[in-house]
Amino acid sequence: MKQAGGVRGIHFSSPDTALSFPSSQILVNCDLFPKEFSIVLTLKVSDGAPKGNEYVFSLMGPKGRPVDQNKEENDGGSSLKSNKESSITGEEQHSQKTRVKSDGRLILGLKFSGKRLHFLYKGHRGVVEHWVFRGTQLADSQWHTLVLAIGSHHVKLTVDCSSPVEIIPSRPFPSDLNIQGSRFHIGSRGLWKGLFSGLLRQLVLVPGSDATHQICPSSDPQLAALSVPPLFLDLPATGTEDDRHGNTYETEARVSVGLEKSCSEQLQGQLWFNPLKKGLYLCDGTVWNTVLEDRKRLDYVLEHQVLTTSSETHDIELFQVPGMGLMAAMAHRSASGSAVYLWTKTGFQLYQNISTNGALAWRHFSMGNKIYLVVSNSGGDRRFNKDSQADFSVIYKWSKRRKRFVQFQTLQTHCARDWEAFNIDGHTYLAVANHRQGDKNHTIDSVIYRWNRLSKSFEVHQMLQTSGAYDWEFFTVGPYYFLVVANAFDGVTTSLDSVIYIWVNGNFQVFQKIKTFCATDWEMFQIDSRVFLVVANGHRLHGNGPSQYTINSTIYELDMSAQLFVRFQDIVTYSAVDWEFFSLGQEYFLVVANSFNGESYSLNSILYRWQGYEGFVPVHWLPTIGCSDWEFFSAKGESYLIYSSAKAPLSKVFMLKTY
Repeated sequence: MKQAGGVRGIHFSSPDTALSFPSSQILVNCDLFPKEFSIVLTLKVSDGAPKGNEYVFSLMGPKGRPVDQNKEENDGGSSLKSNKESSITGEEQHSQKTRVKSDGRLILGLKFSGKRLHFLYKGHRGVVEHWVFRGTQLADSQWHTLVLAIGSHHVKLTVDCSSPVEIIPSRPFPSDLNIQGSRFHIGSRGLWKGLFSGLLRQLVLVPGSDATHQICPSSDPQLAALSVPPLFLDLPATGTEDDRHGNTYETEARVSVGLEKSCSEQLQGQLWFNPLKKGLYLCDGTVWNTVLEDRKRLDYVLEHQVLTTSSETHDIELFQVPGMGLMAAMAHRSASGSAVYLWTKTGFQLYQNISTNGALAWRHFSMGNKIYLVVSNSGGDRRFNKDSQADFSVIYKWSKRRKRFVQFQTLQTHCARDWEAFNIDGHTYLAVANHRQGDKNHTIDSVIYRWNRLSKSFEVHQMLQTSGAYDWEFFTVGPYYFLVVANAFDGVTTSLDSVIYIWVNGNFQVFQKIKTFCATDWEMFQIDSRVFLVVANGHRLHGNGPSQYTINSTIYELDMSAQLFVRFQDIVTYSAVDWEFFSLGQEYFLVVANSFNGESYSLNSILYRWQGYEGFVPVHWLPTIGCSDWEFFSAKGESYLIYSSAKAPLSKVFMLKTY
């Protein structure tokens, strides 16, 4: 171990057997190498580094008949000449194919040759392919962190979290690269020749995703860390620094095993392995810091409860009430009312019936220590007004004494489809999505209300014109506040602009318009530092023409430089009415509520998992009937999904089994 620039790394004095291990040790039960992956490494290469081939790592196949290693290296050297002669204008990087002996043992490797970085792999018929990155300026005696991301049709190299260098190879990385019986060699290819002469601080293989966003942006991009060995993190208090030669330190790693252990100053630098959590922790003198920990991963989905309801249900709202626990407000279609359920050991149990009239959605919010629920009524309740075009939505307040929700305030709405509650600068706001006035007038005002502390009621703050509004979604990005509406229908067509608003000087102003097709829901979510919006498109309709229910719903990503949401991924849905985003451990998921395909309401709603470059890919198909809403929740260490049906008097709870 050596220190350079105040940073520790490992120096290779020989192709040590301790740094060689079978591929099956980290790629368990895998006969093929992942077709999409990232390699994250932090290294330091001297500006006087040799010009020969030096391997940062290699994956070598099992030993067969003897191979002339010098011939193979010479072949690699000649390939650099042909590379240079056939350089691509306008780019400083490109791929080049090199033929080696068909029984060559090299399966995959990363090497330096001069000042160039090479990624090599065995391609079709044993041909070793070279992807060469030029002009990366790595051999400058400085630390650098690199992320090499291999996708389906392109390769990306990011150095120190700067703009990536991309290659579009003539053929993609193989999906059938056999690694049976192979071994990884760190800092070499198992031979003295090709030994890496620089310092290596981290080397991580991340299958199935682009790891750039796991470490970037970074306050120290040259040393951005994903998984640095703990012995490299705890620098000694004494010792002089010599950047030219580096100081070598010998550190004894002490590891204790047990279920409970306290961290003290005497145990600083000691490792602790917890066999129950399958976690490795490092003591900093006060607390245990996680080095490695077994993460939850979704295994399968299990039906947990079938909840019979008094009516079809359009929406479920989950919330916590102190002293009570988890509760669910369900918006029932019938005029007989909606219900609040309480989570128990056996599942959700009916707790309170609430009088509603054609309820379409619930939203909970709090002000101080007081908890409220607001319902979207669409039934034209004549108890308040004889004008059938007017509805009255109701706010309810939780009574600590009665342990019930009691009526608090009524607000005139027009076939309200959704409420959104949010806080800006210490003030509480409610936004209602007014769907239509009467049967034909869809282009009307939706309203934003603000809580008046003096009158102790919500009052109109701003009117925003909408067209068949179906949903509001409030979210923040840094210091900015956004509100996006799902416009569904203007009386003629479902092909409309849905609008993203931004808060400026006490009001919402138009930020961006996005074309949608009967938009029924927006869901905002973040993955690391990336911000996404996904829309549920219901169907295409224009005039008296036929409706098209099988259409794309779209995920948009915020482009910070352009200050716009741009299309990221299209997903085929079937009259989608809801998206729900959630995470389990280090994995991210989206589940869609598919409600109708033009023929049947009995459809699979689909659970998608985040796969980096691939975006979201389907992993579970969940049978549903007229699915209208999905909600994710956790209770006593277990994770669940619940869906409501707008076509059957039932809701179902699914348990997410993890491993």
